[in-house]
Amino acid sequence: MKNFNSLLILLVVVTMSCEAQIPNKEEQIAGAVMAAPEEKRAEATVMGFDEDGKLVVIRKGTNELICLADDPSQEGFNASCYHKDLEPFMARGRALKEEGKERQEIFDIREKEVKEGKLKMPENPSTLHVLSGAEGKYDAASGKVINANLRYVVYIPFATPESTGLPIRPLVPGGPWIMDPGTHRAHIMITPPAEN
Repeated sequence: MKNFNSLLILLVVVTMSCEAQIPNKEEQIAGAVMAAPEEKRAEATVMGFDEDGKLVVIRKGTNELICLADDPSQEGFNASCYHKDLEPFMARGRALKEEGKERQEIFDIREKEVKEGKLKMPENPSTLHVLSGAEGKYDAASGKVINANLRYVVYIPFATPESTGLPIRPLVPGGPWIMDPGTHRAHIMITPPAEN
C-alpha cells in the first residue's frame, strides 16, 4: 500500500509539472506577438496551446497577421507571425506533421497539391516573421523574449534567382537570398546578424 501511495503521489506531481509547462494565455500571447512588427501586435490573431497541448486560437485578431506561440514541448523559443494568406499553406503543413510525415514528405505533398490547385498559395509576396533561439525564453517579469533573434521570410511561390535578381545564398551577413527557388515554397530569407 505504501508503494501504491508513493506511486500515486509521483503521478500527481508529474501530471502537475506537465500542466505547468504550458504558460497561461496571456504569457503565450505576449511571447508570440514579439515576433510581429510592434505596430501589428495588438490586433494580431494568436494561436497557442490549450491545457491538453493542442494548438488552438487563443485570441481572435482584426489585422492580417496570425501569430503562433512558442511550443512549450520543444526546447528553446520559437514564435512566428505570418500573413493570413499563408494560413492554408501553414495549416496543411501542421496537419501533415501531425500525421507523422517527415519534412521532405511535407514539402513534396504540398508542392504537388499547389501544382494541382488543391492548396492555395498567396498571390502576392507574403511575410513570415520568426523569433527564435536555442536558449530563448519568454521572461514574464520583463515582458520580453530573451536570447532570441528575428529572421524574415518572404514567400514568393515559384520565384527564381532570374525572376527576382536575388542570389541563392547571402552575399553579406544578413543579406537577402532566395531559398527553394522555382518551387511552391520559394522564399526570400533575411536573417539579420544575431544580437544575442
